[in-house]
Amino acid sequence: MNVDADIHSTSAHTPLVLIVDDDVTSTLMLSKVLGRDGYQIVVVKDGQAALDACQTCLPDIILMDAIMPLMDGFTCCKTLKNTYADDCPPILMITGLNDSESVDHAFEVGATDYVPKPFHWAVLRQRVRRTISAHINYKSLQKALAKERSLRQELRQANHTLHHLATTDGLTQIANRRVFDERLRHEWKRLRREQSPLGLILFDIDCFKAYNDTYGHLGGDECLQAVAQIIQNVARRPADLAARYGGEEFALILPNTHLEGAVYLARRVRQQLKQAAIPHTASTIKPYITLSMGVTSVIPNDDTPQSLVEMADQALYKAKQQGRDRLLVQTQNQFWANHDQLEPKPSKILGRS
Repeated sequence: MNVDADIHSTSAHTPLVLIVDDDVTSTLMLSKVLGRDGYQIVVVKDGQAALDACQTCLPDIILMDAIMPLMDGFTCCKTLKNTYADDCPPILMITGLNDSESVDHAFEVGATDYVPKPFHWAVLRQRVRRTISAHINYKSLQKALAKERSLRQELRQANHTLHHLATTDGLTQIANRRVFDERLRHEWKRLRREQSPLGLILFDIDCFKAYNDTYGHLGGDECLQAVAQIIQNVARRPADLAARYGGEEFALILPNTHLEGAVYLARRVRQQLKQAAIPHTASTIKPYITLSMGVTSVIPNDDTPQSLVEMADQALYKAKQQGRDRLLVQTQNQFWANHDQLEPKPSKILGRS
């Protein structure tokens, strides 16, 4: 009866046994007994030869004598463990040494088991079979775990990609309208509890339809990307959110920002856009891209976040109505038709609140 039938049936290859022993009689008997059980057998006579053999092909188990010329079994076992770590095949020390010191030393250097000579052949065959089976199962488990880790990494990457697609405007790569709405609701609730100001700027690219008609939709896309990047660069704090609000409109949510700070940032956007000097020969305002801006800031109360949007939108509407390329401010009480009338205080700009 082949005691290793279960091993061969579950393994993709015939298990390879490396016998490391300079005793010819011992190696002949081991080869004969284990060969009958269907294993492939490779025999070498010292530790160095065993290291060389493992470089060619790692066996499924190593039967190693303790005392050999050139390199003894203890040194070879330690070297194999250091070299292959978790990939090191199991090592059965087969030796006539049966004192406690030799046994302890064998396990210290990494031996899996210790089989004293003379052999009890039935016991040896069972130990070889069980050790190989455990090693094959261990390698299968390691492969399964590695595959699971890889799948988890792929899943994390896929989730990250899906989150990015769900929260980012595909063209401008800043936050989309959905994220804007969610963040505005969140900041409104938070700052209402804290009774701290929430600023909002709405931007609209002037004469954008004429820009598309002149430079084409590809040129229009590049314009939108450039404007979005300028607004994003101004929103430097982690809590600030630049978003594409819709079409050629953008928004900038500014938590803990008084009106003076919001106006200051709107001016910075306007200044940087002017420096960028994106040509717009079809504009009825200036020969480069300009923005109309509506700015507001309130301490949230029992109203809804939509009330903040409505104030900024009304200011934006009046800015376009009054000739575009301008910044208008609306508070709960009044408009500043000329933004230069609102001079920001340094303390308000630096602290934002």
